[in-house]
Amino acid sequence: MARNKYPEQTLEQILAVSSKLFTEKGFEKTSIQDIIDELGMSKGAIYHHFKSKEDILDAVMNKQFSYAAKILDDLIQNTQASNAREKLVVILEQIVADPDAHSLDGVLSTQIKNPQFVVTGIQEGVKKDAPIIARIMMEGKEDGSITTDFPIECAEVFMLLVNIWINPLLFGREHEETVDRLHFLQHMLRVLGADIVSDQLLHKITERHSDIAGYSSDE
Repeated sequence: MARNKYPEQTLEQILAVSSKLFTEKGFEKTSIQDIIDELGMSKGAIYHHFKSKEDILDAVMNKQFSYAAKILDDLIQNTQASNAREKLVVILEQIVADPDAHSLDGVLSTQIKNPQFVVTGIQEGVKKDAPIIARIMMEGKEDGSITTDFPIECAEVFMLLVNIWINPLLFGREHEETVDRLHFLQHMLRVLGADIVSDQLLHKITERHSDIAGYSSDE
């Protein structure tokens, strides 16, 4: 068998085609054979990189997480605002509104009842995203725009509630119930001195869930 001179390029092709098929057909309805047929590669070329369809999904998810992390870093470097609180508000709104950062939300939503997927989401939010948000909150304490004594804890709670508790797919909630919980999150952080959840952010989050038919009434 000829040696593949461009394994990284092959890997990127597999991930791109798999993402496309997962989005169009759904993860459960996409088979390894579908991916092979779309790529025009041999089965061995696929299994050289991945043992299963689940492994491909993990790689697709990690690529998406890496993209979101890059977007967040770019926003932190380039967002101009009069203070840290306003900067954080703009960053959160931009992340939720970025279509590329959420291009696989429909695919990922099919895994929401998978315990390992939920645990991974919790860990990603607390270990990677929350510390970044906390650092901006600490800048806000210095410039007076944020007054909480618990920036790290507020950032972690924000990520946990937004990603898990507020997710209507996970709990089978309707639109109105989700909006109520978002307003609670907004009020709670405001009382704690971390007023970072804008009305615009609430609207964008509820829209995002609507786009992937996330509410129980959409089923």
